[in-house]
Amino acid sequence: MSRPPPPRPALSTQRVIDAASRVADAAGLSGVSMRSVGRELDVEAMSLYHHVASKEALLDGLADWVFERIDTPSAAGPWRSELEARAHSARAVLAAHPWGLGLLESRRSPGPATLHHHDAVLGCLRTAGFSVAMAAHAFSVLDAYVYGFVLTEVNLPFGPDESAEEFVGEIGSALADHPYLAEMVAEQVVGRDYRYGDEFDYGLALVLDGIEAAFGS
Repeated sequence: MSRPPPPRPALSTQRVIDAASRVADAAGLSGVSMRSVGRELDVEAMSLYHHVASKEALLDGLADWVFERIDTPSAAGPWRSELEARAHSARAVLAAHPWGLGLLESRRSPGPATLHHHDAVLGCLRTAGFSVAMAAHAFSVLDAYVYGFVLTEVNLPFGPDESAEEFVGEIGSALADHPYLAEMVAEQVVGRDYRYGDEFDYGLALVLDGIEAAFGS
């Protein structure tokens, strides 16, 4: 005699948000709806409203879901190493879930994880002696760098495990009339096992150096 299937776990806000993240991973943020999340959970969409009030609340929860996975800097550590670690963590999380790029700073009703994360970044800088204005500038430029880098990285015409040299070979003839671009490709890419992702650390150091110089001036 076959055993009955185990009971389905009860719905909760966390289960709904987790399911929404899986839908977003598969179909992008535009694919997230109460109906699609209901399908992911094998329940009627209407049952979700007991746990999230609306699609906007669902998106607020997704923004929190992303921030919960990014390392939060500590005010007890050196500001530069704390924010460097945060930048690496944010890059990894957003590269894995690029739908988060258009979501993180877009919410008019930010959730507790979003607010806590922002407060922690500012607290790390303020505790280190940054003025309110300088902390805001540093926060802004760091996020602009990380978000912009990931946006470029996930939209490159070749994958992270593909050789840039192979791509350059496909467009090589088009470089003939662009000497500086051809020079850069010849020196940095051809025969160098070039990976665009390797640029992240160099650029991050430049940004942090600039913040440190401004902080010390």
